[in-house]
Amino acid sequence: MPKQVDGTTHAGRFAPSPSGDLHLGNLRTALLAWLFARSTGRRFLVRVEDLDRVRPGAEERQLADLATIGLDWDGDVVHQSARLPLYDAAIARLQRAGLTYECFCTRKEILQAASAPHAPAGAYPGTCRNLTDAERDERRASGRPPALRLRAGTDKFTVEDELHGRYTGTVDDLVLRRGDGTPAYNLAVVVDDAAQGIDQVVRGDDLLSSAPRQAYLAGLLGLPAPTYAHVPLALNAEGKRLAKRDGAVTLADQAELGQTPADVLAALARSLGMAADGEIVTLTQLLDRWDPESVPADPWIFHG
Repeated sequence: MPKQVDGTTHAGRFAPSPSGDLHLGNLRTALLAWLFARSTGRRFLVRVEDLDRVRPGAEERQLADLATIGLDWDGDVVHQSARLPLYDAAIARLQRAGLTYECFCTRKEILQAASAPHAPAGAYPGTCRNLTDAERDERRASGRPPALRLRAGTDKFTVEDELHGRYTGTVDDLVLRRGDGTPAYNLAVVVDDAAQGIDQVVRGDDLLSSAPRQAYLAGLLGLPAPTYAHVPLALNAEGKRLAKRDGAVTLADQAELGQTPADVLAALARSLGMAADGEIVTLTQLLDRWDPESVPADPWIFHG
């Protein structure tokens, strides 16, 4: 039986980006996040991460799809675009502590530097970390707006994951604010989770490598890091991440094939080993059957 917590102060969440419709893999992750939260007495929150590309109508369809398969959430949906003062305050705190610097690198320059033999995979190599005042002035004069990076004090950090155990990953001088002034994902998610009382983060295992960076950043800001559960993704028959081109991958696509929301929920449950072939199940039944230790370790291969 999962450990119960105080639901007034503890929460889990699902945080989609409104860039398109949710596919079945997204819905499966949302279901898992809901089960993790509800089984432990946590609130379940929905946060729309809309600092990047927003497609008109996507948010409304995403929320409708979650509700259609029966998932409920607590309180109002939160939007990152309405929380900019929180991010600015966190960045200001890091600036006062001398933990930031301007970065003038282009995306191409970063990719080239990060692919150098001595650079950790995917890590920013610190190209602009120790620029002199004259060098910074020269780069500013070029007209290129700088991003703001964290001056990290370590290159590794360890987190605990409910499915992966102890995981040690790379920490680099991650971007806090992009050159266009937009707060970066890694900062926003850390600030939001702490501000919302989210102490359980369930998301796709493609984000596992981000957890050490985020937990380290939380510590620098004096914020508690959540517990993590990075769950396997849904992949297509070629072993690549599920996408629209892979067939009937959305709830609307499934409806056109005659599949009801109950049929879709049953398919998601079967993919988790929580329902028999042909069995229609309710969320109440899934909650009764829920055992986090039974979450499959391998991705779900969807044959659309």
